[in-house]
Amino acid sequence: MSGTREEALIECIRDATAAGVDWIQLREKDLAQRVQLDLTRRALAAAQTATGGTRAAILVNDRLDVALAAGAGGVHLAETSLPVSIVARWKQGAIRAPGGDHLRNFLVGASCHSREGAERAANDGADYIFFGPVFATPSKAAFGPPQGLEKLAEVCRAAKIPVIAIGGITIENAQACIQAGAAGIAAISLFQRAKDLQGLVTELRKSLL
Repeated sequence: MSGTREEALIECIRDATAAGVDWIQLREKDLAQRVQLDLTRRALAAAQTATGGTRAAILVNDRLDVALAAGAGGVHLAETSLPVSIVARWKQGAIRAPGGDHLRNFLVGASCHSREGAERAANDGADYIFFGPVFATPSKAAFGPPQGLEKLAEVCRAAKIPVIAIGGITIENAQACIQAGAAGIAAISLFQRAKDLQGLVTELRKSLL
C-alpha cells in the first residue's frame, strides 16, 4: 500500500469515527503481515483521536493474528478464512485463561451468502453475520445475484445472532433491511461517496430507529 493511499484510508477512518460509525472493517488482507499490523494500529489510533475514546470498533478481515497483535475490536472471517468454529473455540479458551478477560468483547464475525452458511456460522459461535449481497452491487457480484429482502428476513429468523445486511445498501433501502430483521447495515460506496458523512450517519440512525 502506497503512503498516499494509506494516508487517505486513515483520514477516512478518522472521518467515519467522528461521524459516529459503529464499526470499521479493514479489508486490506492482501498486505504483508507487518504492513497490515502497522495499518491496523494507525487505524485504531485515528479512531481514538477522532472521538477522544474508542467508540468505533476496528475489525480486521481474515487475519486473527494481526487483530490480536494490534488490539483490534475483532476479526471478520470470509467463507474461505479460518473456520468460525476454530476461532470461536480459541476465543472461549482464551477468555478462561489467566489475563484473558479483556477478550470478552473481541468480536468474531463471518460473511455468509446463504441461509445454511448463516446458520452454520451462528452455531459455530460467530458473534454476528454479514449477509448479502441483498441488492445488486458491483463489489459483491462475485458472490452471485442479489439475495433480496425475503432471503434476508429468512436468514435473520434462522441465525439467532445479529445479522448485518450488506450489498447495494443505500439511504433509500436501509430501513427495509432493518424491517426485514437485520440488526444493522454495512456499505462501502454509501459511505465513501457521501459529501456529508456526519449528515448521512445522522439520517441513517433516524431512519433505522
